[in-house]
Amino acid sequence: MTQTSPFVRFRRGITLPILLLVAWEVSSRTGLVDARFLPSLEDVVATGKRELIDNDLIGELGFSLMRNIAGFLIGCVLGVGFASLLALSRIADRLIMPTFNGLKQISLLAWIPLISVWFGFGEQAKIVFVALAAFIPIVLNTYDGMREAPADLLEVARALKFNARQKALRIYIPSAMPSIATGVHLGLIYAWLATVGAEYFLAVGPGVGGLVIAGRERFDMALVMVGVLVLGLVGFTLNRLAYALEAYLLRWRPKQTA
Repeated sequence: MTQTSPFVRFRRGITLPILLLVAWEVSSRTGLVDARFLPSLEDVVATGKRELIDNDLIGELGFSLMRNIAGFLIGCVLGVGFASLLALSRIADRLIMPTFNGLKQISLLAWIPLISVWFGFGEQAKIVFVALAAFIPIVLNTYDGMREAPADLLEVARALKFNARQKALRIYIPSAMPSIATGVHLGLIYAWLATVGAEYFLAVGPGVGGLVIAGRERFDMALVMVGVLVLGLVGFTLNRLAYALEAYLLRWRPKQTA
């Protein structure tokens, strides 16, 4: 089975974005779509340059990334710890997991009123919201991975009289590593989406989300499009980083051959 070269995959991947950009430019230039609603690429580039040079776009992006990283790390640490407790303790599993399964069905946005009451509308509330978004997929994947630890390895652990700590470090966590890596991957993606949501639905402050809100309020669609493009590019970059992190965490696994 022949493998597609990286160049061919890249060419296929950029075909649709290029076509969309061409359609965008043609629509705005020919008047097919009102330029007030869909500005030309030239206007968007000029607005992006203005925001980058005059209005500290890099600083706004930095605020968003700091919220994202802080919330993600909190959600990651708490998620792995909480899932480990549920997976390794039958009592905790029976008492807590049914309630958690019910709470996870609640839309993330539905937590915003409670978070705003408990933590206010500032940075703390935004980071909590991001942490919650990362927490849920990490818990679910880590829990499933630990619960699926191989029975033969557990039998060996019992024969060798491993204590709980040894079982966790030598069997449960290594066995669950692929699932943990998947959960971390999803948590990183959801954390960025939640970062944008926190900036949009909580108090306006520095960040790319505030940039989009400012463009909406001034009916400056070029500014809105700059914000949307920045958010999309950062999200794409984080997704690629998540793939790289997952590959690093699972580098010990033998590669499958077709």
